[in-house]
Amino acid sequence: MDFSERKPAMMQLLQEMVETESPTYDKEAVDEMGAIVIREAKKLGAEIEIHPHKEFGDNIIARWGEGENGILLIGHIDTVFPLGTLEMQPFYEKYGKVFGPGTLDMKSGLVIMFTAVTALIERNEMPNRPITMLFNTDEEMGSYESRKLIEKEAKKHALALVFEPCEYLEGTLHTWRKGTGKFTIRVQGKSAHSGGAHKKGLNAIEELSHQIVKIQQLTDYEKGTTINIGAMHGGRAINIVPAYAEAEGDIRLTNLKEYVRVQNYICSLKSVKKEAFISVWCILNRPPMPFNELMENTFNKAKKIADAEGIEIHAGGSGSASDANFVAYLNIPVLDGLGTVGEGFHTEDEYFLLDSFISRAELAATLLRDW
Repeated sequence: MDFSERKPAMMQLLQEMVETESPTYDKEAVDEMGAIVIREAKKLGAEIEIHPHKEFGDNIIARWGEGENGILLIGHIDTVFPLGTLEMQPFYEKYGKVFGPGTLDMKSGLVIMFTAVTALIERNEMPNRPITMLFNTDEEMGSYESRKLIEKEAKKHALALVFEPCEYLEGTLHTWRKGTGKFTIRVQGKSAHSGGAHKKGLNAIEELSHQIVKIQQLTDYEKGTTINIGAMHGGRAINIVPAYAEAEGDIRLTNLKEYVRVQNYICSLKSVKKEAFISVWCILNRPPMPFNELMENTFNKAKKIADAEGIEIHAGGSGSASDANFVAYLNIPVLDGLGTVGEGFHTEDEYFLLDSFISRAELAATLLRDW
């Protein structure tokens, strides 16, 4: 299938999506983006389900066909960029690259989803199985609210395709991802004047620093486990012994045993200063997505289908996580990274390679048709 003639329509839709800013925590803005998704799905004859949410944008499901062994396409319509980013970071194409907030992650992936189905409908090549698109609205903050919906839909399907971008220019599909967790450590000390009563105080920042050093040592590169303290704060002024301090951290890991090890250690922390009080909160957000036998078989089937169409694909992985992690945890075949190829996602330099926009649409349509 040659998708090059579809480039103008794809770029037009993408520009509309990118210029409809949709930061996760702005429900009204995300729902405006959702209205575009609903419009495009209805154009293609989909049955629409809206799953309302009070705090975040409404999740959307579009369905084609009936029966069993369906294919689920997953994409999120929220971005990390606040309203107004477009003023400093406009949408534009230059030297075969497309720039703009959310272009790579992952509005170009949404356009690919629609383009693939459009092509199949126009060619009368839609598969004799259900095709479902799920658009969630809180992916950038962990999909805590939409996880149940994703899992419920995944269980109804024989395959899930996730249109997150490939953040490596090699363009590999993501056949493994690390799991993610996060934690918070709070320390309660005792305030005192730093000059006149220093000895009477108990420095919470000092105590927290001891704990941070211990936690950072949980990082084990050979096991693929990393710990990152990303934020900390405490105290009110330099002449007051701080009574309170807090730190927040990120956990990345390749297997659940490592999470148990990390969680057990963090939750059993003891204060260095006996009088200090420590409280800990630790949670696994997305479980690891391993390259196991099921994943290998899934990729090999996809490669065989792609090879027959003259499309070259390769397997790879990522230290980041996505909604594909939830699907893989259910032992349902899933492929990720079917969106565009680019760099700088979540930054002012976010872009994707225009060639991948076309080639990924061709790949998506081929997989849907021939799976």
